[in-house]
Formats: sequence, C-alpha cells, structure tokens
Amino acid sequence: MEEIELTAVQKKMEEFIRRERLLEIGDRVVLGVSGGADSVCMMELFAAIREAWQLELLVVHVHHGLRGAEADRDAAFVQAEAEKLEIDCVVERRDVRSLAAERGLSLEEAGRDVRYEILREYAKNWTSQKDGLRDGCGSETLELAGCRPAKIAVAHHQEDQAETILHNLVRGSGLKGLGGMSAKRGQIIRPLLCLEKKEILEYLEKRHIAYCEDSTNRENEYTRNRLRNELIPQIRREINEKAVEHIVEAGERLRQADAYFEEQAEKIWKECGVTKKCNAEGDVTGLADGTKSGAESQVETADEIIYGMERSVLLKEPPIVRTYVLRHMISMATQSLKDITSDHIDQVASLLEKETGKRINLPYGLTAWTEYEFLWISKWNPAGHVDNQPSISLIMKKIPYEKAQEIPQNRYTKWFDYDRIKGTLTVRTRQTGDYITLKDGRKKTVKAYMIDEKIPRELRDRVTLLAEDHHVLWIVGWRISEYYKVTEDTDYVLEVQADGGRENG
Repeated sequence: MEEIELTAVQKKMEEFIRRERLLEIGDRVVLGVSGGADSVCMMELFAAIREAWQLELLVVHVHHGLRGAEADRDAAFVQAEAEKLEIDCVVERRDVRSLAAERGLSLEEAGRDVRYEILREYAKNWTSQKDGLRDGCGSETLELAGCRPAKIAVAHHQEDQAETILHNLVRGSGLKGLGGMSAKRGQIIRPLLCLEKKEILEYLEKRHIAYCEDSTNRENEYTRNRLRNELIPQIRREINEKAVEHIVEAGERLRQADAYFEEQAEKIWKECGVTKKCNAEGDVTGLADGTKSGAESQVETADEIIYGMERSVLLKEPPIVRTYVLRHMISMATQSLKDITSDHIDQVASLLEKETGKRINLPYGLTAWTEYEFLWISKWNPAGHVDNQPSISLIMKKIPYEKAQEIPQNRYTKWFDYDRIKGTLTVRTRQTGDYITLKDGRKKTVKAYMIDEKIPRELRDRVTLLAEDHHVLWIVGWRISEYYKVTEDTDYVLEVQADGGRENG
C-alpha cells in the first residue's frame, strides 16, 4: 500500500474546505457519525483542525434499531471515541422499520430521511450557552455558543460521489442528478468529497484508529451496494483504475453546465414569463396581456396561480434550454422537482406543437396544457378558498319556509325549494349531459354555460356542482337553476352552504 504522510489528508481536506468555502472561523458543526471508517475519519480530522478554525463540534449518532447488538456496539463505540477527542456526543434512537412502513419507504430511504431529520433538529436548536447539553430538543437539546446557523458535516467521499452519479445515470436523471452531490447544499457540507476511500483507510491505519464495519454494507440487496461492491470495482479492474476520479471530474463539469442552464432559464422566464391568477369566484387577471416577470406577480391568496409562456418563445430555444425553462416553470408552481423526471419534462415539451386544449397531468397535482399561443402550467393552491375544488363539501339542512322570508343574497349559501327535489342529490364535477334551467324554462348545458360565462378552460373540470341526476341545482360560485328557486308556494327550503365559502359573496 502506497504510503501517505500523516498530515497529507488533513491538508487536502482543508484546501478543499477553503476552495468550496465550507467553513468559516468560529463555526459550529454537527458531525453525523455512524462509526464507520468514513465518518470516524471525518471526526478525527475535525478534531485536528478544531483549534485552528476555532470550531465548536457536536457528534450525533443515529441508532436505527435494525441491527441488534451490532448497532448497540456502534453507538457505544462512537460515544467512546468522541469522548477521547473531547467532543460532545449524543445518540438518538429511532424505530426505522416502523417509520418505513408508516411512510411507505424502503428501509434505506427511511434511514436516510431520519438521519437528516435528526441532524437538522440538532443544528436548528444549537444556540447560545457553552455549558453543553440540556433537556428539551427531542430527547435532548444542545445549546452552545453563538447564534449563527450550525452546519452539518457528513462523510461522503469520492466513491460515494461516483456511486451517486452512476445511480442517477441508470435511473434516467438530467444534468443536475449527473452532477452528483454538491460540496455544500444549504447547511449541509461534505468535506471529504476530495478524498478517495483508500486515502481514508490509510489515514486511519497510519494513526491506528479503529472503526466499525456495518455488515449490511456487504449485502447487495440495495442498488447502491451493488454499485459499490460489484460495478465500480469491476470498472476499475477491467477498464480504468482511475475511473472513480474521472467520473467525479465529469460530475463537476456537469454541475457547472447545470448551473449555467438554470441561470439562462431564469433569465428567459423573467423576460417572457406570464403569471395569471384565478380566485375562488373564477375571476381571472392577466389572461389577455399577461403579467410579466414571474414570481413577483404571484398573489398567495389566489386559488389558482398559473404560469405560462408563448409557445413560439419556447420553440425557438435549443431543446436543452427549453427543458430548463419548463423545469423552472414547474418548480415555481410546486416548489419541488423531486418526483419530476425527464419523461415528465418531455411530455410537457410535446404539448408545444399540439393543438389548443391538449393537456397532461403531472405529480403534485400539476397540469400542463396549451391554450392558443400559450403553454400553461398550474397547481391548485390549497391556501385559498376551495369553492371550485372537486373535493369541496356542501353543508345541507332542511328548514321550514315562512312566506316573505328574506332569501340570503350570498354567493356561497343558497336556498332551494325542497319539495321540487325528487331524487338523490350528488356533489361532483361536471359530466356529459349536465344542464341547468333558465328563467324562460329553457335548458342549457353546463358546458355551454361555462363557455358563455368565460370560466377558464383549466378550471371547468374542477368546478363543484350540486346535481339531481343531470339536472344541476347549483354551479357553485356561479348560479343556481331557476327550476329549484324558492317561490311563494315553497313550504320547506333546502339550505346549502359551501364549506370554505365566505359569509358574504
């Protein structure tokens, strides 16, 4: 094994920290330590640089409750090693198997989520006193010096980066996924991304530092383990021994490309994007001329916030830029791209050359559709009123009617002649054959009514109806059928109130 100076790894990590601006003098850092070689190396290295960087450190170990005595051993080991280094240490225990079942996740996914939740909890609650641990945050609250946001250090190294890139590649990721993990994302830092696994192991061996081995890492049940234990060693052995280094370098270039295209997409959106809003009554603003410059024109109290762009603008851009603009529009509508795949983006892009009225559904309740020269993307905003939402509930009660009694003039509370209702009432959205009765006794289809009233196409399938078979009593938020109106001959009234509606409409 090639010898490495005892200080070489520390120097390499510090150079990486400076280059990526991972730390500042006097930072507080929560170290996620499992007890394995990588996190133990990180803990040792941070202990070594603690004085020079004036760092305050906390080790957090998460016991997943999965590996019995082996997990107990790991927790005890981490506590003992942290004590040797004079670093405060806490152990948090969770039943990851139960959490995985509860959340519908694999054990691997649930374990990762729990670890980051706990690390963030301690980072959030690390505040002002220098006297160590105190009660109050989960099982314990940590309050140490300073009020700057604490950072969270995790021990991913170059092989982990290569695994991530390959894993994302075979899953069909875009440039962002192919770029792998960032050295810094929010409060999370990855100071060992500059190191290969062999450098970590040699550092520990030279210093006679012990570490634990997780037996499940040798199992190939999980995709990442197969990449780590089978594919990457085979690539190194049979194709190029520097494969990991080259994959990581390619990932860095792809991250730079991703950042550039995101910047271009944001610029195009600010110049050409259109935002329109629809409130609970179906009033729409920005439909004709658009409201430019994107996010600044959002109104949080609107039920529907709709993002659009002229199709011609998108079609003139290179396909990769077009993809990034569509991703930007989707992220504005939903604030998350986690479950948005390249296939979803391709489906949205395919609408650009289709006739008006074509639409597709996306994760998070998003819909993308074409309307004349525009492509639109929207998500129902649950923060606003819910009168037009298909799942709205209607509160009904039968009350006696006294002659000349004043009928409520309220958009969201309506009275109907109870005795005219012969069948079963349903609360639903529109169906083929639905109609209302007009003042002159004529029947008009709900479809024709919505078109004449200029109810936006994207809202029509969401408008709630109260219906007796296909005869609609109430298009909620708009009008009621003349047939069911209260008259002088009415004995009983059916009062219907839209749950979530306003007192006065």
